[in-house]
Amino acid sequence: MNRKPTTDVGYEREYTELVRATCLYIATKVGDITDDLIVIGGLVPSLLIDQEDLPPGVDPHAGTLDLDVGLTIRLLDDGRYCTLTERLRRAGFEQDTSSQGNPTRQRWKIGLGKKITVDFLIPPSLPSDQGGGVRDIEPDFAAFIAPGLDLAFQNRKLVNLTGKTIFGEQAMRSIWVCGPSAYVVLKSLAFGDRGENKDAYDLYYVVRNYGTGVDDVAAPLKSLLHDPSAVKALHVLERDFSEHDSIGPRRVAEFLTRRPNDEVQADVVGFVRQLLKRCS
Repeated sequence: MNRKPTTDVGYEREYTELVRATCLYIATKVGDITDDLIVIGGLVPSLLIDQEDLPPGVDPHAGTLDLDVGLTIRLLDDGRYCTLTERLRRAGFEQDTSSQGNPTRQRWKIGLGKKITVDFLIPPSLPSDQGGGVRDIEPDFAAFIAPGLDLAFQNRKLVNLTGKTIFGEQAMRSIWVCGPSAYVVLKSLAFGDRGENKDAYDLYYVVRNYGTGVDDVAAPLKSLLHDPSAVKALHVLERDFSEHDSIGPRRVAEFLTRRPNDEVQADVVGFVRQLLKRCS
């Protein structure tokens, strides 16, 4: 996956709006396979938390530079991924390339001045699947293997997107978005693997700002604890986010202020501790 900027300065609202418009455009193309797709990654916080109606003192989410789309294993088992790839090609998407110019089958792009990329992910289903690896699906289509992704299909929200597509068309579609509890799991696991500032910030933003309080994240998260990925996520939160100078709070502070910040770090620790307590 692309390396994320380490501070909020690397994210622009205009670019996030292009990603959102790309998401809407894809939604107009996938139709009858919508139930087997889910939006995950950096666009999720702004879809779960109304950015036009934020409480006083809550800043808008920093945004994202790409779109992450999860696929069900059922889509692969039924062979309907061919429908997805055919529609993407007809819609103007093509394989992205790495910085060395090599094709990246798991990342597709569409370019209208600024290139927008879409990463595809699937949950592990084979004994050989390793998180962060790539599953080849067909010669020019693959997906990242993402442990815990199946939980996103258990804890998801149907969100209405209205606006203009990346081609300027006015449209309205309903899309499935990773729910807050599964999002915390996925972001915790991602942070545990790569320690990115942005992952720590996204996680914190959702725990702090979703719904009417931490219970709105904790209650459904408790129902996911039958899954080893969810249990592992809580271990990551306990290890990396529950002390003032733990790497999680420090990296949220670095993302927002470019340096350690006692106020930000205390806020991160307070909300994560609340979450952990309610999940115990």
